[in-house]
Amino acid sequence: MIVRIPTALRTYTGGRAEAHAEGATVAELLRDLDRRHPGLRFRIVDEQDELRRHIKVFVNHVQAHALAALLAPNDQVEIVCALSGG
Repeated sequence: MIVRIPTALRTYTGGRAEAHAEGATVAELLRDLDRRHPGLRFRIVDEQDELRRHIKVFVNHVQAHALAALLAPNDQVEIVCALSGG
């Protein structure tokens, strides 16, 4: 499936806005993304194996709140980084 990558993480995908990955869950998808683009998963998942607070994953425009969220081969996945500043 195609995964949309936010601008802040595109250095891991060679500047590409989309990457291909496979998986039956969000966790599997992120592991496959990391296999194809080393270092990417660490920017999305923390040391406790949870999504980082500033990262949101959407599947078919609905937020996936857990890495265990199920995926289908034709799902649209988008990774979004929260913006902050002051």
